[in-house]
Amino acid sequence: MGLKWTDTLDIAIELDEAHPDVDPMHVNFVDLMRWVAALPDFDDEQTHCGEKILEAIQMAWIEERQD
Repeated sequence: MGLKWTDTLDIAIELDEAHPDVDPMHVNFVDLMRWVAALPDFDDEQTHCGEKILEAIQMAWIEERQD
């Protein structure tokens, strides 16, 4: 079973591992959506994503980076 858009913390962890040199504070939503969709464990439709989900993923990534 793959990751869905609502798995924000798991997605944030994988993004942090996949893009260690990226500052999540400065990622635009177009790139963020593309990077999430490219994760090996990701298995959801892009039509299920919206701005609020991308904001939640970005915030989880920022928090993950601070820990």
